[in-house]
Amino acid sequence: MSHSVEERVTKSARHATFYLASGPEAGTPIIFVHGWPELSISWRHQLPVFGGLGFRAIAPDMRGYGRSSVYNRHEDYAQEHIVADMIELLDSLGADKAIWVGHDWGAPVVWSLAQQHPERCHGVAALCVPYIPDGFAPETILPLADRTIYPESAFPAAQWDYMLFYRENFAAACAGFEADVRATVKLLFRSGSPDGQGQPAATAYTRARGGWFGPGAPAPDLPRDDSVLTFEDENRYVEGLTRNGFFGPDSWYMNGPANMAYAAGAAARAHLPMPALFIHAAYDHVCATLDSRLADPMRAHCADLTEATVASGHWMAQEKPAEVNAALARWLAARLPDLWPVT
Repeated sequence: MSHSVEERVTKSARHATFYLASGPEAGTPIIFVHGWPELSISWRHQLPVFGGLGFRAIAPDMRGYGRSSVYNRHEDYAQEHIVADMIELLDSLGADKAIWVGHDWGAPVVWSLAQQHPERCHGVAALCVPYIPDGFAPETILPLADRTIYPESAFPAAQWDYMLFYRENFAAACAGFEADVRATVKLLFRSGSPDGQGQPAATAYTRARGGWFGPGAPAPDLPRDDSVLTFEDENRYVEGLTRNGFFGPDSWYMNGPANMAYAAGAAARAHLPMPALFIHAAYDHVCATLDSRLADPMRAHCADLTEATVASGHWMAQEKPAEVNAALARWLAARLPDLWPVT
């Protein structure tokens, strides 16, 4: 079953959120939160499916992206503000609670929602990025690095080296992506492969290379990976990222200390009681969670955790949508059966 997808917007005095919606307006909200450098269309394979199942499936353009509000200060992209955007979105739907699903940077958003506002969560599901109770930042994830792959003498920041490049060379990071946005999109959105397992990820060399693609260089112009993007998908990403640029998306990386302080303020709620799902991407060699300690804090702080694995790279919702949808549906049926719409 599938359902049509509509375009909507909700506005408050502080923020405007554009979003895609599918399914009956009275259905239980399931809100899909994208990461870097994506858009609401990243969930194009999920919205009509869960809308067709009777949920109110929602996917917003996040702060700094697409047709949602864009800001010109790094601090405007701290998690505290982004979580507030999502609470406003939920309020605009007339709902007290939602099922929250996040990928990449969207995962820390939904984990933060569960930590800061457990009363607004039926359950929380994350793709690729596990729960880090102390806040998702280099300072909290570096201690979990696999030093057999990333010896500290050669890779002091491990695969998270690219995050420090943002902090140290923010303008250069943005310029590299913006030099050829279409090439950037085609390079980033690619399927996964087991070939890189046990090897340092490319992101571990960012500072040594002088940028994502070398000093002042644009992304190499590779053919589009048709297993992840159609030409129409590519065009929609290029249009959105060209219109707004990369200042907003990249600024999400510039708030580590603020995000850690935000998490510390909810330390008493660090243990999550609601049903939680984590989907590992088997071939995500940056957020490598199957053979590392990166997921250990999540396992220690989630009372009702389900784990699943999809044989994909980082962009699993687009690369392997059927498998992702099945994992989500199984979890909803098993752990939140009372929310399953009656048909």
